[in-house]
Amino acid sequence: MRRTFLKLGLASLASVFTAHAATQKKQRADKVVKTDAEWKQILTKEQYYITRQKGTERAFSGALNNNKQKGTYLCVCCDLPLFSSDTKFDSGTGWPSFWAPISKANITEVKDLSHGMVRVETICARCDAHLGHVFDDGPRPTGLRYCMNSVALKFVKKA
Repeated sequence: MRRTFLKLGLASLASVFTAHAATQKKQRADKVVKTDAEWKQILTKEQYYITRQKGTERAFSGALNNNKQKGTYLCVCCDLPLFSSDTKFDSGTGWPSFWAPISKANITEVKDLSHGMVRVETICARCDAHLGHVFDDGPRPTGLRYCMNSVALKFVKKA
């Protein structure tokens, strides 16, 4: 009896881990995968450096930092809608900041231990482009500050 219970318990536990692993490996149906050579043909040198090599533009240098127009901010690499102007705010940091993405499914968050800090990197869920970082010092209602590189974004004005 005890041996049967253990076998059932282990089998059940194994199925949970298998289901979790399958969920973790599930990729978007519209995933964009390109070689470095292909990205270099499509992007400017600065866009490539920021989005593919995890670079950072200088504070207050980005074209979209002071943008006040209504519209949508897309990934510069694959045009995935990332942020709405409705959630943009002036954080005073020198980078475009938003308190929420259009959809959490469009942003992947990854622990970033670079530069002697612990941060949360944000990448495009469709093409894995480095976008910036998210911090927990933003305004209500989320308390989050998605601090993005202007170069990683493309703005489409609302018609």
